[in-house]
Amino acid sequence: MEINQVIINISARHVHLKREHLDILFGEGYQLNKLKDLYQPGEFAAEEQVTIQSASGEINRVRVLGPIRPYTQVEVSKTDSRLLKITPPVRTSSEIENSSPITIIGPNGRVNLDEGCIIANRHIHFATEEAEEMGLKNGDIVSVEVKSEKSATLHDVHCRVSDKYRLEMHIDTDDANALLLSGGEIGTIIKE
Repeated sequence: MEINQVIINISARHVHLKREHLDILFGEGYQLNKLKDLYQPGEFAAEEQVTIQSASGEINRVRVLGPIRPYTQVEVSKTDSRLLKITPPVRTSSEIENSSPITIIGPNGRVNLDEGCIIANRHIHFATEEAEEMGLKNGDIVSVEVKSEKSATLHDVHCRVSDKYRLEMHIDTDDANALLLSGGEIGTIIKE
């Protein structure tokens, strides 16, 4: 790949759990079972799935991602939010203050969150060195040109920089469907 290119992967609805909530949903001291590794180092899709529920709807078989986080968060698409009849804000992962309430149901219990459901913004994970090579830093906003049968330029793409990351863009299923993407495509980063 050229220096300004990025692999694009699709982030479907999922849940991140903190220890306390994992214990409530699956049992005290429960350990997540790895289904498969994700592109980002140390992150994985777990075998475990939950139901997410609002006052007006629910979605079953929502994948739990590991490892355990310091917070519990539910990420959905706009399409999912319509099924649930909620209006979660578009946010960076972990920015859950004043987000939508949601209930998570597991085999051993339920967790009622007053806040914690978001639509994740489009973002790119950069290793520090990769970001520096492109003249970017954590929190910068870029655009990404995507070539497909329905080509488009995606704006408002947030840059997330850490030595723990690998270069990868995440979009949700709504963006992927609009551009006819299946994951693994290459986009071109455009500095704004």
